[in-house]
Amino acid sequence: MRNAIQFRRAERLNQLPPYLFVEIDRAKNELLSRGVDLVDLGIGDPDLPTFPEIVNALKKAAEDPSTHRYPCQRGDPKLREEIALWFGKNYGVELDPEREVLVLIGTKEALGHLPIAVLDPGRSALVPDPAYPVYQAASWLAGGEVAHVKLEPELGFRPDLDRLSRRALDDAQLMFLNYPNNPTGATADPELFQIALNLAREHGFAVVNDAAYSEIVFDGPRVSLLQSGGAMENAIELHSFSKTYNMTGWRVGFAVGNAEILDALGKVKDNVDSCVFTAIQRAALAALKLPRERVRLQLDTYRRRRDVLVDGLWKAGWKVPRPRATFYVWARVPDGGGDSTAFAKRVLDEAHVVITPGAGFGPSGEGYVRMALTATEERVAEAVDRISRIL
Repeated sequence: MRNAIQFRRAERLNQLPPYLFVEIDRAKNELLSRGVDLVDLGIGDPDLPTFPEIVNALKKAAEDPSTHRYPCQRGDPKLREEIALWFGKNYGVELDPEREVLVLIGTKEALGHLPIAVLDPGRSALVPDPAYPVYQAASWLAGGEVAHVKLEPELGFRPDLDRLSRRALDDAQLMFLNYPNNPTGATADPELFQIALNLAREHGFAVVNDAAYSEIVFDGPRVSLLQSGGAMENAIELHSFSKTYNMTGWRVGFAVGNAEILDALGKVKDNVDSCVFTAIQRAALAALKLPRERVRLQLDTYRRRRDVLVDGLWKAGWKVPRPRATFYVWARVPDGGGDSTAFAKRVLDEAHVVITPGAGFGPSGEGYVRMALTATEERVAEAVDRISRIL
């Protein structure tokens, strides 16, 4: 008989709420196990297939025995060179592939490791509210504090950075930005980025813009944080192959910007991972070589889905705003719908449509829900019909 020794997990884990998307999956899978037909507008996982050129590049590379060994730790030099070329072509920013480009196992991995690299225990990370939950969780896991920065609806879900207190700014070592924005679908402009960079320079903290949705912009220009003055002094930007090239399961992305921040992040990664399978890196290189016009054709698909959802719900009396970017629709809970969790549960139970309660994205997310455009037009139209019946 084994000795009864009680396992005690690390105290820091008690700070973390249940991971939002895991909880949604549990409720969804329970209904699916009963044979219920669900329209899933929950997690932002593209339903469009990975481009065939990328798949073929992976097949070819996987058959090359040289790819079967440990990969180059900071990323294959050819991929880093192609990233620098891609970034210069798309944003007009010159990068040193050796020092200012770092290959990632997806941007989520980098978001989880970055606070370890730049945030001392007890110091603060400035985290948008509402926001992708990983920014907050990663900061806590690194032993840091979290200072929420509200995204103001009247400012187009941008923060009013001029209202941040000097104490909050002095305590900060890291600021998270996320434009184009998840969950709100908002976009930024160079003025916002410049204000953030000026504050970072004055108060001595790092800035990271999570630009996973950089290529999914319906209205207005695409802008990068690194285009703003002084960005290379104290900022980095994260880019993902997941949403642009429909490669969520492939786990590959990249960080660009300030060499010292990237070196700090790279040092953490040196000790906890071994970079991305080389064959996947070669496939990522093939992705970057695809004509931009070809890649952006899928933007028309998301635009049509967006319009089916928004126009349909407006006709049903739910005044849902039309997002400028990403494949998310962020909407206030209809009058009388209760809190965001209650409304999302009602939509799931009665309409059999999966949507995400805004409360899972932070305090200011309460009163909103998020709907992902990751189902066909026909299924989006079906979701509109089902939701309309219960409004």
